[in-house]
Formats: sequence, structure tokens, C-alpha cells
Amino acid sequence: MSTPFPAPDDHIHSESFLRSLMRRQLRLSVAAASTFLLALMGMPLLNYFGPELMSTRIGGFTLSWLVLGVLFFPFVWIIAWVFIRRSISLEETEVQEIDELRQKRSVKKSSVR
Repeated sequence: MSTPFPAPDDHIHSESFLRSLMRRQLRLSVAAASTFLLALMGMPLLNYFGPELMSTRIGGFTLSWLVLGVLFFPFVWIIAWVFIRRSISLEETEVQEIDELRQKRSVKKSSVR
């Protein structure tokens, strides 16, 4: 007698499960890295294309030094915080999927008896 649902352990180690999980993790990593690189490469571009704006003084600093010296570090922390939150969310989603499979499997077993 074959079961319509794979065993939870089979699903966890299945090729399609691992491929989809790795794809989601890759998308998250690329998004975080792209945001960081955009901020990192954006500063020289802003200095080149908007020197008047970037030389504006705010609180004793030029805008370019304010962004680089004061705001860049918190921005990187925010990127890391979002990355961690979404990564945890991905893991929780996977756990929920496995729990649902287990529940369906146990319902199927109890209805067969």
C-alpha cells in the first residue's frame, strides 16, 4: 500500500525541497548583498554627480562624511537585521510545511485504520 504523501524525513531530504530552500536563501542573500553594494557604490557616484549636494554642511559635517562616518554603520546593521529576520522566517516556513505534512500523514494513517 503506497502513501500519497512522502514521509516527513523523505521530504526534508528530497532534491526538490533542498533546491527550493537553497533558491530562497540565495534570493535573500543576493538581495542583501545588492543593497549593501548599492549603498557602497552609491556614495562615490553621489559625490561625482552631486558635489554641491554632498558638500552641504549638516551638524558640522559635510553630507558625504555624515553619510559615510555616521549613517553607513547603522545602515549596514539594518541590512543585517532584515537579513536575519527573513532568514528566520524562511526556516519557520519550512518547519510549518513539515508539520503540515506530518499532520496530513497522521490523518491519512488514522483514516485508513
